[in-house]
Amino acid sequence: MNPRIDFAQAAPDAYKAVLALERYVTSESGIDHRLIHLIKLRASQINGCAYCVDMHVKEARRDGLSEQWINLISVWRESPVYDRRERAVLQC
Repeated sequence: MNPRIDFAQAAPDAYKAVLALERYVTSESGIDHRLIHLIKLRASQINGCAYCVDMHVKEARRDGLSEQWINLISVWRESPVYDRRERAVLQC
């Protein structure tokens, strides 16, 4: 795995802004946490970031999402486990 950029050190103001957005989205936006997990996991898969996929899988497990739900994200079109809202998110 290639070393990643330390964003907090490279661009501290941008990093603080991203953290503030993260806090808002996860705590104050009212967006269902399942959808937030889905967005983070799918984006990390698409970006090919093993570190991020691992981190978001652990967070999803911690928050009670099933192994089946987590494992089938990469093949969501073929899986019946996602509801219409989750499919709408994945379609984007």
